[in-house]
Amino acid sequence: MNEIDRLSEFLQRLTPLSRSCLLSELERLELCGIDMPGSADIQSRLRAEFRKDGSTQARATSPSRYFFAPLELLLIDGAPEHANAGRISRNTLTPIWEWICRDLLPTMARDYVKAINDQVAANNPKEVQKTASTFQTKVLKVLESTLASADSTELARAKLAQYTASRTAFDDVMKMLDVLRAGAALPKFNEKLPEQIAKFDDNRVAEITSQLDGFRKSHPRALPFALALVARRLKTPWQLVRLATKAAATKSAADVAAAPYACVVPMVLDRLDDKRLALRVALQHNRVLVARDLLAEIYDIEYALKVRIDDIEHCEWGIRLQQLMDAIAALVSAEVSRFPANVGHTLGSRRLRSHDTLGGKLTYLAWKGRDAMQDGAAAFRKLIGQT
Repeated sequence: MNEIDRLSEFLQRLTPLSRSCLLSELERLELCGIDMPGSADIQSRLRAEFRKDGSTQARATSPSRYFFAPLELLLIDGAPEHANAGRISRNTLTPIWEWICRDLLPTMARDYVKAINDQVAANNPKEVQKTASTFQTKVLKVLESTLASADSTELARAKLAQYTASRTAFDDVMKMLDVLRAGAALPKFNEKLPEQIAKFDDNRVAEITSQLDGFRKSHPRALPFALALVARRLKTPWQLVRLATKAAATKSAADVAAAPYACVVPMVLDRLDDKRLALRVALQHNRVLVARDLLAEIYDIEYALKVRIDDIEHCEWGIRLQQLMDAIAALVSAEVSRFPANVGHTLGSRRLRSHDTLGGKLTYLAWKGRDAMQDGAAAFRKLIGQT
C-alpha cells in the first residue's frame, strides 16, 4: 500500500466531524506559519469533501451554522492565535462544535441535529430558528453551570484541547457565552447603525457614542462586540479610535486611557496584527501587489495612532505598536533583500507612507495646530474649574 492509499484509509477511519475538525486545525497551523509536511495534500482532499466551492476558510455544516448564527457578524477568517477583542475566529467553531456534541451535551446535540435536519428538509425556517434558539439556551445554561467553579472550568478547557491546539479556542467559548447572554440586544444595536460610515466626524462620533452608552449600561460584557459591529460599518476601520480620543480631556495617552471607550485602542492594534498576518501570508504566496496595499494600510494605522495619541510610545499601547511594526519591518526587509540592491522593490517605496508626502506633512501641521488650540482650551477650562 503506497503513502496516498494509507492517507486515504486513515482519513476514512475518521468521522466526518473529525475530518472537518482536522481540516480546520491544519489551516490554523498554516496561518500561524507552521509548515506541516504533506499538509497540502490532506487539505486538498478534505476541502474537496467539505467545501464544494473550493473555499480555504471553514464553513459550518447546517446544524452548527444555525447554532452559531448569532456570532456570524463577529467572525473573522484568520489564525485564532492572537487577540481579537469583540471578534471570534471562524476556525475555532469546528472544534467548539465537536466539543459540544461529544462532551458538553452529546444526547441533546444528537436530538438537535436530527430536529434541525428534519425542519430544513421540511422547508420550515421558523421552526429551524426556534429549534436553534432552544438549543442555544440549553448550551448557555450548561456552560454557565460548567464554568461556575475553577475545577470544572479547567476540565472543560482540557476537553476542548483534545479537538484543537489553539491557545485561544477557550477564549472564543467565553466570547460565545457573552454573545448568547446578550440575546437580541446585539442584533438590535446593529440594526440601528448606519449602513456605512464614510466619514466618522464629530457629529457621527457623538451619535454612535450615545448609542453605545445605552448598550453598555444593559450589557457591559458584550460591549466589545458592539464596538466590533461599529468597526464593520466604518469605511476606515482604524477611525474607531476616535471614540476614545474624542471623549478624552486631551490627546495625552494617559487621558485617552481614562476615556470611557479606551478599549478601542487595543482593538485597533488587534486589526493591525491582522494586517501583519495577512501581509505574511501574501508574501509567502508571492502576492506582491496585495502585500503592497496591506503595507500602505499598515503605515496609515501606525501614523494615525501616533498622531492622535500623544506620547503613545511611552505606554503599553505604544510598546505593542512598536513590536508589531518591528515584526512587519522584518517581513518587508526579508522580501526586499531577495532582490539586488540596484533593483527597486515596490514594498520599499516611500509612496506607501502617504504621510511622508508634502500633502501629508501639511495635513499633519494642520492637525497639530488644531490640537494645540483644543488642548489649550481644555487646560483653561480645567484651570477655571479649580478656581
